[in-house]
Amino acid sequence: MASKEIEAGDPDFQGARRDRKGGWFSLYSAHAEAVELCLFDPSGRHPIESLFLPEQTHGVWHGFVPRLPAGASYGYRVHGPYAPHAGHRFNPAKLLLDPFARGMVGEFRWDESHFGYERDHPELDLVPDRRDNAPFMPKGTPINLAAPHGAPHGTPIAPSPRIPWPQTVIYECHVKGFTRLHPVLPESLRGSYAGLARPEIIGYLKSLGVTTVELMPVHAFIGEYGIAQKGLTNYWGYNSLNFFCPHPAYGRRNAAAEFRAMVDAFHEAGLEVILDVVFNHTCEGDQLGPTLSYRGIDNRSYYQLLPGDRRFYINDSGCGNSINIAHPQVLRLILDSLRHWVREMGVDGFRFDLAAMLGRREWGFDPGAPLFQALTEDPALAGVKLIAEPWDLGPGGYQLGAFPPPWAEWNDRYRDTMRRFWRGDPEQLPELGRRLHGSSDLFEAGGRKPWASINHIACHDGFTLRDLVSYGQRHNEANGEENRDGHKGNFSDNFGFEGPSADPAVDSSRWRRQANLLATLALSQGVPMITAGDEFGRSQRGNNNAWCQDNELNWIDWDSIVPAGRELREFVARLFALRRRFPALQAREYRHGDIEWLAEDGSPMGAARWHEPDRRLLGYLLREAGASLLAIFNASDEDAEFRLPGAPAGNWELLLDTTALNKPTENGIFAPGRTITAAGQSARLLLNPSAKWEES
Repeated sequence: MASKEIEAGDPDFQGARRDRKGGWFSLYSAHAEAVELCLFDPSGRHPIESLFLPEQTHGVWHGFVPRLPAGASYGYRVHGPYAPHAGHRFNPAKLLLDPFARGMVGEFRWDESHFGYERDHPELDLVPDRRDNAPFMPKGTPINLAAPHGAPHGTPIAPSPRIPWPQTVIYECHVKGFTRLHPVLPESLRGSYAGLARPEIIGYLKSLGVTTVELMPVHAFIGEYGIAQKGLTNYWGYNSLNFFCPHPAYGRRNAAAEFRAMVDAFHEAGLEVILDVVFNHTCEGDQLGPTLSYRGIDNRSYYQLLPGDRRFYINDSGCGNSINIAHPQVLRLILDSLRHWVREMGVDGFRFDLAAMLGRREWGFDPGAPLFQALTEDPALAGVKLIAEPWDLGPGGYQLGAFPPPWAEWNDRYRDTMRRFWRGDPEQLPELGRRLHGSSDLFEAGGRKPWASINHIACHDGFTLRDLVSYGQRHNEANGEENRDGHKGNFSDNFGFEGPSADPAVDSSRWRRQANLLATLALSQGVPMITAGDEFGRSQRGNNNAWCQDNELNWIDWDSIVPAGRELREFVARLFALRRRFPALQAREYRHGDIEWLAEDGSPMGAARWHEPDRRLLGYLLREAGASLLAIFNASDEDAEFRLPGAPAGNWELLLDTTALNKPTENGIFAPGRTITAAGQSARLLLNPSAKWEES
């Protein structure tokens, strides 16, 4: 085919776009010698033409192709030195996916040709491999500026419900796993964006009382080569290939349009959508990983390399490489991606995986880092929810409480404290009080609010809530790492029997413990988060690192929910209904004067009582105009007598009791000053509706 003409194009917009005149292409590579644009047919399987981008402006190579064929897809071959010790890994034999591609066609398939070096050479990654990987690579597709009706770009987005932080209840779920076995959905919709958008799914979430669905990674991702050889895959998705395209396997025909339709359906139901995003590393791994995009385009710009020998990567992510967050091009990539998901896809916020890396400077973590400032100042991102996983694996990587406003943070100290308190560990009361109070010791001094603390008992990473009360040790043998992976310190409690038990007493105790943990979560200051299935006792059979299990271990089995699980689910819905009902549970500011901590005799906790190592009972009183709430937590195995406050004018009404869950409670009205029984291993919540308090 005769070569097409190509013109200078535009360096300002990175990525590819198409209009009626032709196609505009640009790619940043500060160290390349030439950039070759490879055009393919709409399927991505058949080459059309290769053209060299004719211009380079401040590191951006760009070109305009007149009369670009409709539906054409593309990739790049980038020419330059292959010099690993200098940090350069250019290899034009490798077709590369545009980091700024807003659409993709074709399926990624593992093949030896993806590696940029000869894998069987004794010098390892120092000798380039000249095999072509194009048949096994997905291709980018340009944005169509004249998109037809129904395309995701340029069409109105259903208005976001914009749930205020104090009213937020987060539900973490996996797109595929949540619907893959759902009995009501048609088989063709299971495991997809379209399936998650079905009224049956949205109705379930609404009935549970959650406000915000946090999706595990939906950026296009791939599995690692090593685990693919074992017949496993990266099910969780923390292995991003591209930061703009929805993961194609969750789509049916048009993943981007179906994702947008899903977000619109959630918004119309009053639910928010948050994405779990991975801007700390990419799927290319360490120096022995594949060359798929960033590495072959401009390795020295996109990744952090060891200063003494740029052959090797800084690995603060634990996944082989670390994105070079200090580079302006990487900062632009992240911000453009976030804007895209907000403006074009309609999402309401982001949870940033290993977010401490986003604030790393040469001297350590900096809450005033450029990305944090840019997120605060960007009009397109104003008001979106920002959540940090506040640590990474590098030096000084644990930064809980150090992020700037308006960030919220996953609070692992909350998680561990609640697990240890209800397990009966000694000396837990001081920590319990701080976590119930919204972790003011971590956040208040920085001018942040209680909602900065994302409280959770379990999440995707670690034991499920059911496994937390069923296993004393991890059981990760199926992962192929001889049970060496996953957390060692789980603060779990198997009640004397490892795994499922036929003993009714053991089973009853386990369901009670789950209810206690969930009740404490719902009654704490801060934002509660649960992970999908914990509301009815989903198990992963003791696997606390099920990242590579794309099977029934991770897929929610809706048909196997036992009666006790259905009862727990109804209890969770009651808990979240109570959060909606009482402003005292939706703290906008840290409470000090209208919160009291009570001992079993009804008197305030003194310093000595807080530090009694074997004390496992605490009263938690919240006063507000028109109603006062009293929570009583008893983690002891023994019943205790608790004297109710005598100051309010009205009677106390029992709202929740984890010994009964959803069964009607007899004699649930108690006079002020009366002594009631706080059963061992139980949580109770009482309401006094009187606004009038008398002096004690």
